[in-house]
Amino acid sequence: MRILTLTPAATEIVCALGCGDQLVGRSHGCDHPESVLSLPAVTQPKTAALARDAPFSLHTHLSSVYLVDLEQARALTPDVIMTTVVPGSEDTLQMALADAFKPAPQLINLEQNEVSAVLANITRVSGVLGVPERGAALMLQTDARLKDIYTRAAEIQPKPTVAALQWVDPLMICGNWVPELITMAGGVTLFGRAGLPSFWIDWDDLWAADPDRIVIVACGYSLDEARAALPALTRQPGWATLRAIRDKQVYITDADQFFSRPSPRLAESLEILAEICHPTVFRFGHEGAGWERY
Repeated sequence: MRILTLTPAATEIVCALGCGDQLVGRSHGCDHPESVLSLPAVTQPKTAALARDAPFSLHTHLSSVYLVDLEQARALTPDVIMTTVVPGSEDTLQMALADAFKPAPQLINLEQNEVSAVLANITRVSGVLGVPERGAALMLQTDARLKDIYTRAAEIQPKPTVAALQWVDPLMICGNWVPELITMAGGVTLFGRAGLPSFWIDWDDLWAADPDRIVIVACGYSLDEARAALPALTRQPGWATLRAIRDKQVYITDADQFFSRPSPRLAESLEILAEICHPTVFRFGHEGAGWERY
């Protein structure tokens, strides 16, 4: 089977199932495991203006944030394309693929708004690739890692309030699977709603909530990039008066590697949040690579 993956999560699931040798192409963001870097990248970032102004096309329905090199994708003759599409556009995209490719590849749309959906994706992809036993084993292994932390964290009191910021200028609160992970890590998520999209908030709302922990989970940003973006927060009125600042409880994460990819590595995302919420209980060794204290 010839597989073209257009999200890092899809690439990581395929490789975790031991089917990386069937990959023929990837997105520009797919960089784990390192072996996939030898594959041709068929996408490039799209600016916000392009995303807003682009007419209906195969590109806009594959993603609102990247452009697809359609000629290169055709040349790879994929049997399967795995990605995440705009909600409600799956049927439209399948028809667009039928027009663009001869024969049309099978579209696998990976829903990824909550932890259970990520686990279901592992099972679904393993079925498509003909390795259901590997999928069952990987799903159970990932689920066990998640449940172990959740069970241990559930007994810990008190539970810190946590504001997870997906963007800092303007402020955006993490949604989808991140609020759920915060709860599993023994925190109380502020603002975010498990399984629902991320959303914008005002600085006054964050200041009034005065969380115990502030965690920067800047979408697609490495530690260095997130650190460089911090002045947008530190110049806000009242920043120095926040409880999280006074108690040295502001954290920066490598969101690109650990939070923007709903793959089996969500277990590592949870480990990071557990270390942040309850550092005297959980030590997985992610400090300095997955997160750092501001």
